[in-house]
Amino acid sequence: MAALAAEAGGGAAAKKRFLVISGPNLNLLGSRKTSIYGRGSLDDIHEGLRARSAKLGVEVECEQHNSEGRIIDSLQGAPGRFDGVIINAGALAHYSYALRSAIGAMLLPCLEVFISNVHAREEFRHQSVIAAVCVGVIGGFGKTSYLLALDALANLTKD
Repeated sequence: MAALAAEAGGGAAAKKRFLVISGPNLNLLGSRKTSIYGRGSLDDIHEGLRARSAKLGVEVECEQHNSEGRIIDSLQGAPGRFDGVIINAGALAHYSYALRSAIGAMLLPCLEVFISNVHAREEFRHQSVIAAVCVGVIGGFGKTSYLLALDALANLTKD
């Protein structure tokens, strides 16, 4: 995109665009298991991401879906529109091979995010089937995990 803008005489590089997907039950943040997930809402996380993206000179589009199919549709639509993806797949991270396949097929850098430290929780949470097709995993820092992922993705995709 930057090359096209320069050729057209614009000279300015296009801003990097990132898709942020939050999965099942993350719409309940702030009211669900606050001792684990904190009191902030998903809207608070999205506001924080928009503020951080402005400082980084990038753009973010935030989505939340409770169904696996909607998440897969978003991932399939990401190439050509976005430069990378941040995903908190919720419980789907632990068993969704369809989600793993969709992430691998999109050929964009994808960072997996967890709000809690999944390794300090139940055994079934210790394994993520999507981690292997993501460029990294960030978790255990509460809602800051999303901001750290945005920082990392912006750095990874620098020209």
